[in-house]
Amino acid sequence: MLNGLVGFWEDLLIFFETGGEVLVVLFGVTFLMWTIIVERFFFLRARYPEEAATLLHGWQGRSDKASWYADQVKAQLCSQVRQELTRFLPLLKTLIALCPLLGLLGTVTGMIEVFDVMAISGSGNPRAMASGVSRATVPTMAGMVAALSGVYFSARLNRLTQKETRLFQDQLG
Repeated sequence: MLNGLVGFWEDLLIFFETGGEVLVVLFGVTFLMWTIIVERFFFLRARYPEEAATLLHGWQGRSDKASWYADQVKAQLCSQVRQELTRFLPLLKTLIALCPLLGLLGTVTGMIEVFDVMAISGSGNPRAMASGVSRATVPTMAGMVAALSGVYFSARLNRLTQKETRLFQDQLG
């Protein structure tokens, strides 16, 4: 098992070397994106039901539910729930949009490396240009894969938060 883990890390380091410095930054952005996704799903499944139940219990304990003040309290509770449910989602969308842009930056830096090799060697030596071409294509592919995986789960989180917000508003009456 230890051999497999060492081999995995060696392959990962080779992948980072092939893609260049931009790939390391893209990995960091992707790691942060997935940390937010996991945290939001954990919040929705583990912590939110308890928080919603506490807020609903406080609302149901009120004697006045029909006055203007009660309407303001209800609006405040709904706003509080919506804010808790949508926390970090704008940051998540920003990170998703950043992934393909970082891939594009990797493409540009890789192509600059190709042009540098062409300028130094004076010809189109394929062996010399191979490193730059891989640095141009690997970050692009990695950025698109990271963004696509994030888009799916971001849309799922948006649907779940909208559903939970509507459900909470319905439970308030």
